[in-house]
Amino acid sequence: MVKRGEVYWVNLDPTLGTEINKTRPALIVSPDDLNAVLPRVIVAPITSKGQFLGCRPDVDFNGRNARILLDQIRSVDKRRLLGKMGEIDPLLWHPVLLEMLA
Repeated sequence: MVKRGEVYWVNLDPTLGTEINKTRPALIVSPDDLNAVLPRVIVAPITSKGQFLGCRPDVDFNGRNARILLDQIRSVDKRRLLGKMGEIDPLLWHPVLLEMLA
């Protein structure tokens, strides 16, 4: 089962306009109870670049600097998940997500 805080390679294409595209790491932000029953998950793309914003927490992921793009969260079908890469502790990003959505 896919769990909150896990990072997967996700195929984000096709996209429109300024949406982040291609296959890239993405953090699962949807709660585990939804992940267990729905055929889709809510993800936040991860990049090593991008403009710093308060809604884009910087983290260390697998020994590299990474930025979680919480301003680009989206729902994707689980068939877009291509492979688990690891996990990021929710304490590093969940408070930012809650503040952003409050």
